[in-house]
Amino acid sequence: MFTALGRLVAGRTKLVLFGSLVAFVVTVILGVGVFGSLASGGFEDPDSDSARASQLLEHDLGAASPNLLVVVTPNAGDVDSPEATAAGTALSEKLAAVEGIDEVTSYWQAGKPPSLRSDNGSSAMLLAHAAGDDEDANATAARVREELTRDRGPLTVEVGGPAAIGEAIGTGLEEDLTLAESIAIPLTLLLLLLVFRGVVAALLPLVVGGAATFGAFFVLWGTAQFTSVSVFSINLVTALGLGLAIDYSLLMVSRFREELDAGWGPDQAVIRTVESAGRTVVFSGVTVAVALMALVVFPLFFLRSFAYAGVGVVLVAVLSAVVTLPALLRLLGHRVNAWRLPGMRRQAGSESRQWAAVAQRVLRRPRLVTAAVMVLLLLLSIPFFNIQFGNPDARVLPADSPARIATEKAQNEFGFAAEAFPVVIAGSPNSADVDTYAAAVSKVDNVAEVHTARGTWTGGQRVGEPTGQSQQYATDAGEWFEIVPSVRPISEEAQELVHDVRDIAAPFEALVGGSAARLVDTKSAIFSTAPWATIWIAVATFVLLFLMFGSVLVPLKAIALNTLNLTAMLGLMVWIFQDGNLAGLLGFTATGFTDTAMPLLMFAVAFGLSMDYEVFLLARIKEAYDRTGDNHRAIVTGIAKTGRIVTAAALVLSITFFAFAVSGITFMKMFGLGLGIAVLIDAFIVRATLVPALMKLAGRLNWWAPAWARRLHERVGMDETAGPSSSDRPQELTPAGR
Repeated sequence: MFTALGRLVAGRTKLVLFGSLVAFVVTVILGVGVFGSLASGGFEDPDSDSARASQLLEHDLGAASPNLLVVVTPNAGDVDSPEATAAGTALSEKLAAVEGIDEVTSYWQAGKPPSLRSDNGSSAMLLAHAAGDDEDANATAARVREELTRDRGPLTVEVGGPAAIGEAIGTGLEEDLTLAESIAIPLTLLLLLLVFRGVVAALLPLVVGGAATFGAFFVLWGTAQFTSVSVFSINLVTALGLGLAIDYSLLMVSRFREELDAGWGPDQAVIRTVESAGRTVVFSGVTVAVALMALVVFPLFFLRSFAYAGVGVVLVAVLSAVVTLPALLRLLGHRVNAWRLPGMRRQAGSESRQWAAVAQRVLRRPRLVTAAVMVLLLLLSIPFFNIQFGNPDARVLPADSPARIATEKAQNEFGFAAEAFPVVIAGSPNSADVDTYAAAVSKVDNVAEVHTARGTWTGGQRVGEPTGQSQQYATDAGEWFEIVPSVRPISEEAQELVHDVRDIAAPFEALVGGSAARLVDTKSAIFSTAPWATIWIAVATFVLLFLMFGSVLVPLKAIALNTLNLTAMLGLMVWIFQDGNLAGLLGFTATGFTDTAMPLLMFAVAFGLSMDYEVFLLARIKEAYDRTGDNHRAIVTGIAKTGRIVTAAALVLSITFFAFAVSGITFMKMFGLGLGIAVLIDAFIVRATLVPALMKLAGRLNWWAPAWARRLHERVGMDETAGPSSSDRPQELTPAGR
């Protein structure tokens, strides 16, 4: 198959390049539309109790919990002065008139309730609901901020709440994407120049990376026409599109130059490159894709979006690397080495003496190396076992973000009145039963107040009569009430509160909503599905590596080492971000929690990328072993031949991820830093030490398989690692048809 592909590319070079150009133009024209097709949110299970509560509340009861808060501070006097009252009332009317706002609760219009007034009277609060989905609510938050934070005369106005936080995160990610690209691309070009020592060869991976990125945008755009795709997936597309395409291009260009150096002409060099490096690229890409496909099984479309994005970018990167790039190489021929940089000479041969020396040192003491590296990775993994999960809140934003400042000010000065969460009662229950249930809820630990249609409850007692706002809690379609917590919603105490409320027996169905309930339900959805995703990754990876190498031990070892590597990376992330170490250096606020979805996402992405380098290395080792039958020599040859290229590929990919570590959004900072570290650990520790040491200890067992498995591999496997089929130098193809 790969020989035929290589011959097609070599024989129809101009046709392949023309088709690639047409495809690129189409993907650019349509792919840029992806930025208007993506959705915010996607962090909750749509079938959970909290999601059902939100749906019933908004669509059936015509109400909704506030997702915007406005903190108003008079420039002089307190909030009850005549001047502040008049200005506050006018501001409340202005807020209600903003497009997208369907509910407003104002301190001045609601009878000046104490819960909407700070203790010292220096500020008051307005609560509002921005209608629609997360994307609509974020857009409304931007309009509210623009309308209300202009010069309001005697008032200072600050806008916060979930919708404002979501809008600030979305805006921040767009800015981070531009900044990351401006950092990654120049550094990548510089690294490629150092690796290839020539301008033409260095530019080829960047060309393929750009094509892969736009192609992935097109895939996302197409997917978004049929299902919801998260806006956060754009960042993964950029990092993976650039990084993987460059990785694959490095392998292809290096192999092509190696074949030219061996005396082959451009035609046969292309064929041999596609036969060997092209096959490795395809299998590497498939291993990355199957790891990311595990995210499809989760009910959160935030996670599913990364599967769509990742699989799309891998597909385009592979096609670009094994079809378009070989055609470019055939067109360039020996000119691929043109424009050599002054004073920089190419290193002769494809093997690295330095990496060969590293391999020899490892193989002299394989048991000692294995023990030392395993202990190091296990020590790094320890913090992972203390992980505490939470959902993002205002603290993921930079400390100077207006949305964060307003939200934290409301929490500090007004308690958690703005964080009240609903309990929606399905059906038409008896009012006395609802009051009995509300009284029981008010006795739960960390419940400050319960607001119902018939008054306010605290500690099992009615402490307040109905007010003008109380009528919102009962409609012809049903009834609901609000719980005001006395703890931060994203906390262990708040999660316990949700469990305690749900455990209270009631003669009707009561659905608890709000951020704490969403966190509880999100954790349940992820943890109940994660084992199936893990099984898929392990089984699919094992099958793919078996098909490629015909070994049972090699896939098992690869899965075990990658799992250990990624656990070490996640341990570092918990130590840094959850525990707050390096918070000052990296510029973030530690919350004591790790974003629930992020470790799973990082594991899936990093697992695929780690397998990428595993395949690069094992393909060369197996090729040498099949040729010589010498395990020691094959390991050294494989390390020596892949040392420079895998090192360069790992550095390039880590640069693209580390560029996102400059993000002002904490979870994106964690995403970039964690994946960059995972790539470097895999390339410089696992690949350079553990893999050769364990393969030395295993000896001939590396390539062992039961008799029935060998027969199966002979029928369905794709073992071409003995090298390109062209053992004798064929005559070059004629120019006709190129």
